[in-house]
Amino acid sequence: MVVPQATLYAEPDVRAPVVARVEIGTEMEADLRSGTWYHVRRPTGGDAWIQDAKTPTGTTLAVAPYPADRRLAYEDARDVDPPAVARARPQGVPLEPSVPVVDPKRASPPAATDARKTTAVPDRWRIVQSLGLLPYERSDPYNPNALKGDLPVLEKRLGPDWFFNLTGTSDSLIEMRSVPVGPAGAGGSLGTCRPVLFTETVGVGLSLSKGDTVFRPPDYQFRAVPVASVTRTVSNGSNGTGSANPCRASNDQFIGFQEPFGEKRLREVSARYDFDSVRVGIQPFTADFRGLLYVDQALGARVFGTRDGNRWQYNLGAFVRLEKDTVSGLNDLTQRPRADGVLVFNLYRQDWPVPGFTTQGVILHNRNREGTRGAYRDDNGVLQRPAALGAGTARDYDVTYFGVNGDGHFQRWNLPAAAYYAAGDNGIGQISQQSERIRAYFGALELSRDFDWIRLRASLLYASGDRNPYDGKATGYDAVLERPLIAGAETSYWMHQAMPLGGGPALSMRNGVLASLRTSREHGQSNFVNPGLRLAGIGADLDVTPRLRLIGNLNYLTFDDMAVLAALRNQTFLSKTIGTDISFGLHYRPALTQNVVFNASIAALLPGQGLKDLYGEAADGVLVSSSRVVLLIRITSRCHQGKTLTTGRPLAFALTDEERKPFDSNLRLELFDVNEIAFGAPHDVRASRTRAAPAWVRACLVVRLEKLAICRGCKSR
Repeated sequence: MVVPQATLYAEPDVRAPVVARVEIGTEMEADLRSGTWYHVRRPTGGDAWIQDAKTPTGTTLAVAPYPADRRLAYEDARDVDPPAVARARPQGVPLEPSVPVVDPKRASPPAATDARKTTAVPDRWRIVQSLGLLPYERSDPYNPNALKGDLPVLEKRLGPDWFFNLTGTSDSLIEMRSVPVGPAGAGGSLGTCRPVLFTETVGVGLSLSKGDTVFRPPDYQFRAVPVASVTRTVSNGSNGTGSANPCRASNDQFIGFQEPFGEKRLREVSARYDFDSVRVGIQPFTADFRGLLYVDQALGARVFGTRDGNRWQYNLGAFVRLEKDTVSGLNDLTQRPRADGVLVFNLYRQDWPVPGFTTQGVILHNRNREGTRGAYRDDNGVLQRPAALGAGTARDYDVTYFGVNGDGHFQRWNLPAAAYYAAGDNGIGQISQQSERIRAYFGALELSRDFDWIRLRASLLYASGDRNPYDGKATGYDAVLERPLIAGAETSYWMHQAMPLGGGPALSMRNGVLASLRTSREHGQSNFVNPGLRLAGIGADLDVTPRLRLIGNLNYLTFDDMAVLAALRNQTFLSKTIGTDISFGLHYRPALTQNVVFNASIAALLPGQGLKDLYGEAADGVLVSSSRVVLLIRITSRCHQGKTLTTGRPLAFALTDEERKPFDSNLRLELFDVNEIAFGAPHDVRASRTRAAPAWVRACLVVRLEKLAICRGCKSR
């Protein structure tokens, strides 16, 4: 009989142990039949059973009477029994060596002196292609393809083993927010617009590398990632006036390069392909597991490698941070690099202290000299450096971070954890106006456990705050550039949405967890005089199907110390509570791969007393109303004729229709043009009036002000 491809069993049962497998075209002799099963003798000796199963094109076996003149006596051909040798295939099927059966009528055994005959294969990469076993089409990313590094390219020009890898990514964002706006003009009224933000970011990765990267890093690699971003804001409500209006319909486009770099493998140091390599150019780098200290695509040089069969891994890098596009956050190569340098060394040890857990140590030094460069404004004309905080003094600083991180599991418990200590000099403090020493702490962990398709999580985070902004010690912790992956990450309201204070700095920045009081993520300096943060949260990840994951988080947030905010606002705070952050999200993979992924989330921050004391009635705008779901809310303030007003206490917007009427013309206001006045500076607004102002004017301008009210671009009237 002729066997196309089949499995040999010890018994006539598909559940019986597999003893061997036979290839296409193998001929075997059967001496017994039981139903669809045939008892055969294996060429290597021994008995087995094979099934003649039905297939869509017929049956598994081609059965025919065996020619009498070709029948062989197995017992005569084997003079002695083969020795018992304990050998087995990796999958557990035993191998039984035996004397090969040779039919003298068909072939003669080779002589011991015959030269070995081989066929030269000039291109080992295309053997499968030449056999026609797999499709090779450039439009098919799921099979071998020269565009994704499966086949060598440009062999005549570059030589052997050069591979090209083309990747494309498209990140589409639709974000809905509820934003309060100022009057649309004279006679207008306060209102709420609901802008919809559309952002499309397209990146193309171009990589050319040399070497067999299956077992070792490339000998050479050159990579570039051009990225284009288009952002469109569509207003569904009142547009208001003023160039800084957050509800103004706008279109922004930007093209940048994120990863133009070159890499060379310096050497191999072991038979397990441990190596040392160097990479120079604009390159992505993350200092720790969860993006808690430094995450950026900066210009620099990095030496990295492994030891002890990849159990030890290290990075030694020096980077210069680049200016970013204000809207997209992409690198802006048309501007000169920032005077902000990072020197970092980290070391990883896998399977320590227990198997399945990786421990990392990191030392990072941040040297900032942007205080000597003068003022810097972003693309919207907003002052970013120096920060409009306190006296608004320009400053330089040096800070060194010492950290220990871990990620992995202890038995069934997953435990990512991080601890940092920051020490250095802060230059001239913007509040104390004296030289300050930096001494700050940070710690975070997230304990989780899987129960079948459910993962339950508990998170803790602590960032020290400054207890006395006038004592010459900067004890508020801030990172170089964070993008945390903890406690819900970007589904969280607090971590996803910046919380502006007015006049320049923000309470927290977008895609960050720290209450750092820096101006922005893209352009701001680290600030070590801040209120700090405490976070305790719980969450759950539910893998409902292999395609769908549901995510839920509940975080309770408080400030560590209110002294800095009290000094800036000249205000006494009785509570440190920020509030309760509730978020829900889903992660959907329709093709069961990461090629196409849909993410959606909804979040709300229920303000606590500390946040209400800080923002006044404006904090009510953060609450999710019963009539609509607010994904992201920006707290801002507006005064008459659309001019931006920033005050010692951000303003209220929960007003009646009567209160939204424009103020009476008999009310005369003397407003300072304070585009350059720092937030918290000792200025005020004076008002003289002939009769009581409407309630919204009292809330907006005079009565509720503690120390400061500023109105950008407002003229006295």
